[in-house]
Amino acid sequence: MDLWQLHIFCKVVELKSFSKAAEAIHLSQPTVSSHIKDLEDHFELRLVDRLARRIEPTRAGKLLYRYARRILALRDEAESAMADFQGTTRGRLTIGGSTIPASYILPPIIGSFSTVYPEVTITLVVGDTMEIINKTLSLEVELAVVGARSKHRRLEQLPLVKDEMRLVVFAGHKWSKRESIDLGQLLAEPLIVREPGSGTLRCFEESITRKGYRLEDFNIIARMGSTQAVCQGIKSGIGVSVLSSLAVDEDVAAGKVSLLKIDDLELGRNFYLTTPRNRTPSPLAAMFIDFLMSKFSPSNSSKPERE
Repeated sequence: MDLWQLHIFCKVVELKSFSKAAEAIHLSQPTVSSHIKDLEDHFELRLVDRLARRIEPTRAGKLLYRYARRILALRDEAESAMADFQGTTRGRLTIGGSTIPASYILPPIIGSFSTVYPEVTITLVVGDTMEIINKTLSLEVELAVVGARSKHRRLEQLPLVKDEMRLVVFAGHKWSKRESIDLGQLLAEPLIVREPGSGTLRCFEESITRKGYRLEDFNIIARMGSTQAVCQGIKSGIGVSVLSSLAVDEDVAAGKVSLLKIDDLELGRNFYLTTPRNRTPSPLAAMFIDFLMSKFSPSNSSKPERE
């Protein structure tokens, strides 16, 4: 077993395909398959199941993947530390982002950082809030930006930027010309929600709970696994939803959807810079954190929240 084999294995698991992994790391598919077989022979365990159209890790494969990501992250940390010792800035950094930060907040920051430090390669891992929190806890990512607070005491979270959520309806909806509705009016309306683990869903649930409601009180017509899927559902007339205003800016500008306030419902939230507690960030991670914080208002730069 070597680091290169672990790198290949992680690509296969993440892309769920030998051919896509081979393309991503510029190897032939037989070479990728051979490396995976070597790993399986080394551990005397099957690591992936070869299904009809995709690859899925076995239970042993999922266990190895978690350790492999940590090992590769430590490799990247060592490389950046040695580069820093030499007075240069180069290496690899793996960061995480839940759906909204990964789509609308982090890409321009990463682009600006890469312009200043062109020898740094940044990998952005995307998932729902709970997935990214778990990857931060397992050290698969060095830092992350997510849309909800965590109760894990092994994490530190710093409010980074505020987000405003709104009720989103399609252009021809009966409420499309209104500025707001009462929460009670939403109870019978077909409602699309995100999947469990989503920071967007958690924020909505916490807000209605403060008003004495439960999610089950609403007419949930569909649960969808991404903000983009929810947006498409809204535009197709399946239902309405509560989403980050950042996620629908272009559709609002194009007149495809409308945003409404829900009276007496607080739907503001923070996106949180999330890091492992009691673990000193690598020099490269520390540089990126400083760069990230410099892009936002100093008023957000409070001490990390201890959950």
